[in-house]
Amino acid sequence: MILSSYPKIDLHGMDSDYAVFKVKEFIDDCYKLKYKNIVIIHGIGTGVLKNAISNYLKSDRRVLEYKLDFMNPGCTIVVLKVDN
Repeated sequence: MILSSYPKIDLHGMDSDYAVFKVKEFIDDCYKLKYKNIVIIHGIGTGVLKNAISNYLKSDRRVLEYKLDFMNPGCTIVVLKVDN
């Protein structure tokens, strides 16, 4: 999987509320553009952003699945439900 070719958002430096807001906007845009795979960069840190994003992704119906990148646990790979 070549992550560099996927659309991505970097959340470093954001608080969890603002990060969730920006991820929602990012998913809105990517869903409209029919991107299937996207990357959310939240960093490792204390895990606050990772947990907030994970909780949001669980509730978004457009998200088919998501998982931490096994090579970089500071990134979450998201697969959207997109009709081709």
